[in-house]
Amino acid sequence: MGELVYASFNEDKLNKMNECLAKKDAIDVLKWAYNEYGEDVVYACSFGAEGIVLIDLISKVNPNATIVFLDTELHFQETYQLIDRVKEKYPSLNIKLKKPHLSVEQQKEHYGDELWKTAPDQCCKIRKLKPLEEELSKYEAWISGLRREQSATRANVQYVNRDQRFQSIKICPLIHWTWEEVWMYIKLHQLSYNELHDQNYPSIGCENCTVPVAEGQDSRKGRWANSAKTECGLHQ
Repeated sequence: MGELVYASFNEDKLNKMNECLAKKDAIDVLKWAYNEYGEDVVYACSFGAEGIVLIDLISKVNPNATIVFLDTELHFQETYQLIDRVKEKYPSLNIKLKKPHLSVEQQKEHYGDELWKTAPDQCCKIRKLKPLEEELSKYEAWISGLRREQSATRANVQYVNRDQRFQSIKICPLIHWTWEEVWMYIKLHQLSYNELHDQNYPSIGCENCTVPVAEGQDSRKGRWANSAKTECGLHQ
């Protein structure tokens, strides 16, 4: 579905749209997204701090929005507990947990034990990339919580982007937000968040691949620690 929209969204149209949204804030971008795409936009949420902010903002714009979480079956228990709390707080939101075709045990049988150690890119492809690809094929556009200050690879992300990886339109309402602003919003609105954030986990992924970050380190330093890998591939 999204490939046709992606193909018609050329650079000129993309630039004009971002110019129109340049002075808007996150909730205005979300209003534009749901006005433009209606039910054909989905929020792919990791339930990190940015995700909690976006869920709250989305609930104000479209209380019946669809949110998908890539359930690798390897997440921290704290993450699953947070999802349950969010479902309870926003009962009208359609929060879906998308699992890979292979269970962890089946993956072990096919590719060997602890694939996340021996071939992390392959593990991410099986447990995250392919499931998201399947999910996004149902929609014209998707929403992401990327922020420019998160890393050098995200420094140039726009409000509206042509996502070549998934042949889709990717909308990023929080590009200008700082980490401090994210937490200011969470505290101000008394939102539930992943308890691991209080234990020096600024960016939280699968339990087997995420470690705490030392004070002053890059927020994504704890992802795929002891390897050169910095992204799962969703945003490349």
